[in-house]
Amino acid sequence: MYRHILVLTGAGISAESGLKTFRAQDGLWEEHDIEDVATPEGYQRDRALVERFYNSRWQQLRHGDVHPNAAHLALARLEQAFPGELLLVTQNIDNLHEQAGSKRLLHMHGELVKGRCPSSGQTFLLREPFGPDNLCTCCIPGQRLRPHVVWFGEMPLGMDKIHAALERCDLFIAIGTSGTVYPAAGFVDTANHHGARTVEVNLSGVEPHSQFQCHFEGKASVIVPKLVEAILAGHEIDKELLQA
Repeated sequence: MYRHILVLTGAGISAESGLKTFRAQDGLWEEHDIEDVATPEGYQRDRALVERFYNSRWQQLRHGDVHPNAAHLALARLEQAFPGELLLVTQNIDNLHEQAGSKRLLHMHGELVKGRCPSSGQTFLLREPFGPDNLCTCCIPGQRLRPHVVWFGEMPLGMDKIHAALERCDLFIAIGTSGTVYPAAGFVDTANHHGARTVEVNLSGVEPHSQFQCHFEGKASVIVPKLVEAILAGHEIDKELLQA
């Protein structure tokens, strides 16, 4: 029976709910140059463009037909039923894990449903779109809120907590993440170094230099519920067990 679990999720788990993956091979993020909408420099150049970009995605989460899928729901069930320690770390800025019921959750790249004061760093639940009238309440005068999103060139959030969890976990599962962007790409090495079982769930085949001990190829919505059932039954995760 595992006692300390760390789960990392990436864009692949949300793609099944209708959200596009962060970055395509052409270097665009949903038809925009990443440098224009996902860097501090882009925000300084054209704040209105960046605000429109994030407002559109925020509205999609609020009013669109985007809902948690079976993988999100299974991870929420694991949190509720698992008797040990579990931390769910996501690279995604959507709130689908929260919608599914997850609470022991860390957004290392920020959250689409929040704005941040550029002066104090305090975050606020987004109740209206970004713009000149959406101001913080922590400053006098109020400062214009920026998206609470970690852009390229900025430090991911919660790294101390993540590394502490990696060092004591006995099971590390990465779901729907490319494993090519650091620091998250190095999590498997840390987990292996400290003796954890390392498991990857992805649509693509196993990479030649993958450090994961076990790889499952397929949809997260199909594989993750089976993984959760196996964990809660007290089984060690291996490919043969899941295929049974």
